[in-house]
Amino acid sequence: MSSDYPIEFVDLRKEYGQFIAVDGLNLQIKRNSFTGLLGPNGAGKSTSLKILTNLIHATSGHAYLNGADVTTDTKNALMGVGTVVETPEFYLYLTPRETFRYIGEIYGMSKESISSETHAILEKVKMSEWADKRLGTFSKGMRQRIALGLSLMNDPRIIILDEPTSGLDPRGMAEMREILKNIRNDNNDLTILMSSHMMHEVTDLCDRVAMINHGKLLLHDDIERVIGGSDARTLVVKTVGVPDESVISAISGLGNVKSAFRSGNEVIVKFSGEKEEEAELFRQLAQLNVGVYSISESENALENRYLELIKESR
Repeated sequence: MSSDYPIEFVDLRKEYGQFIAVDGLNLQIKRNSFTGLLGPNGAGKSTSLKILTNLIHATSGHAYLNGADVTTDTKNALMGVGTVVETPEFYLYLTPRETFRYIGEIYGMSKESISSETHAILEKVKMSEWADKRLGTFSKGMRQRIALGLSLMNDPRIIILDEPTSGLDPRGMAEMREILKNIRNDNNDLTILMSSHMMHEVTDLCDRVAMINHGKLLLHDDIERVIGGSDARTLVVKTVGVPDESVISAISGLGNVKSAFRSGNEVIVKFSGEKEEEAELFRQLAQLNVGVYSISESENALENRYLELIKESR
């Protein structure tokens, strides 16, 4: 496997009876990148990460970490890898300091290293003042921060995160994103792969994005190229009621419209043109008599690209 890609999926497939959770996934994660694995619920994100961390085995294909097959060479594959996959579980009668000591001893770290790492990491995840409180008294967000901290023990080169803000309240989500930003800023040698179904989270944190649906890769590229690599602008057309396929087809055929698809009661329109062409588009939309009451430029290009790809992959 290439040294440029510390995380690789090769023809990965996972079947549960007749259900195919991952369907021939091929994906190479660049070294030192922060990649968001984006997809709707049931897209195959968590399954792929569980295979990558050897929690489950693939039906066929391979997953590699550090160039080693996670199934046949597990020890070398997982060396230098920190993970937070699924809901973290703890011995609730222990404190964070005791938990870090326990994990450090499993890693074979010295007492001095465990002590210094524990202090530094608890500071990083903003849990220092709770270092000697029982984990059983912590909220989900606090436990999630401790889990993230444990993934940093022993100075990993790769971190794998499965929806780290899932189930948190808005404040907890914001705090977790801030911590992840700081971790990334403090260490440019980290390769981070994080699954998510929230576009704004991926846009805020990641420099690359991989979109999957039905276990298949739809897109993998730099965030900037995904959201800014086209001369087309994205317009959100709101209508009274849900626009049917005839409305979508009619809008798709208008001048300077590259594509149109429905998202709820809105039509997402890819449009290429200047003010004069946009004014003509507005006139044509009015003539369609489909109850248009609002037209605006989208503020979330990644979300629109995501919705477009998901629609095409159905």
